[in-house]
Amino acid sequence: MSRVDRAIGPVTAVLGGVALVGAAFMAAVTATAVVFARRVVSPEPPREDDQRLERVDLAAGEVVLTASDDARMRGRYGLWFEHDSGYARLGDVIDDDGHRVRRAIESVDFGRLDRAGRGRISGWFHLGPWEVAERYENVVVDTPLGPAPAWFVPATDAAGGVSADWVIQVHGRGAKRHEGLRAVQPAREAGWSTLLISYRNDGEAPESEDRRYGLGGTEWEDVVAAVRFAVRRGARRIVLMGWSMGGSISLQTVFRSAEVREHLVGLVLESPAVDWADILRFQARALGLPAELGGVVARVLSAPVGGTLTGLAAPIDLEALDAVARADELDVPVLLMHSEDDGFVPIEGSRRLAAVRADLVRFEVFEGARHTKLWNHAPERWTGLVRDWLEER
Repeated sequence: MSRVDRAIGPVTAVLGGVALVGAAFMAAVTATAVVFARRVVSPEPPREDDQRLERVDLAAGEVVLTASDDARMRGRYGLWFEHDSGYARLGDVIDDDGHRVRRAIESVDFGRLDRAGRGRISGWFHLGPWEVAERYENVVVDTPLGPAPAWFVPATDAAGGVSADWVIQVHGRGAKRHEGLRAVQPAREAGWSTLLISYRNDGEAPESEDRRYGLGGTEWEDVVAAVRFAVRRGARRIVLMGWSMGGSISLQTVFRSAEVREHLVGLVLESPAVDWADILRFQARALGLPAELGGVVARVLSAPVGGTLTGLAAPIDLEALDAVARADELDVPVLLMHSEDDGFVPIEGSRRLAAVRADLVRFEVFEGARHTKLWNHAPERWTGLVRDWLEER
């Protein structure tokens, strides 16, 4: 064996080892991306009671929680406790010593809060339309997948009849119709009726065959069905209001349905998912992973083979879901609200949308309100913005 051969042998071994390590690393990255992708499109499992209740004093109307970001949020919130077997409403923070947070208890609606050890804080607050209106109807929207339950809350027009101006509420990922109840009061004050809908795979409406979210790319068809329902019931002017992923769904409805655009006079977007590629990068960083992993997840969701890995019936075209890239297709006024500290959907997408369509978008920035909790954090400001914007239509 020559000296060259003797030298090449160890080098080849080293290079082979590097190749194996590289292959193993790429396999790990791909596996992580697939798990991440499945999580993004899979409906939420039952939520954990992630807040520890250290002391409950019903007589004083106070509860002490172990300090956490959620426990410290200013404003009014719902508190589900003991695996959703009980519900209470919390007022603002009374005291925060860095270890424990003391909050006011506004009410205990059901369950034994005094015996609870854990719970979770919710932005929903209201349990049903009966809390925000004297009249409401349980109605059914015929969607492409079957009947989907909805709530209709009528408003009164100038003649004393039912208003033909309708706001259609589209809730976010992992939420239900209750999310939009916070907007019923300002809508009614402005003379707008409200339809709060359910859509595929949200736990109330019929499931799709794959039981996966389309991130707006499939759910928009159920919003079209809701608009048809509204028009049949006498609606003449319609505003879509979308929360989080419901913002993406609402935007896709506008982009893809000429039928909806015929009746649409505006959009209200609350903490909206505007750019999914950006959201995936943000979420990767939030989980302590490289931001570049978000790009890998995007490719998994978009790839034809992605369905095998994620359970999706068809790939998701994330480019088509980019509302900033399609902003020139918007032709109605938009009220856009987002909080600087949103820990789920970064505000940057909303900033870009507001910048490229400054002619249409009224952009209202909140601070300390986190994700879809703008009403909870600043109810007077939020309610006034929605009411006044609707009155201007």
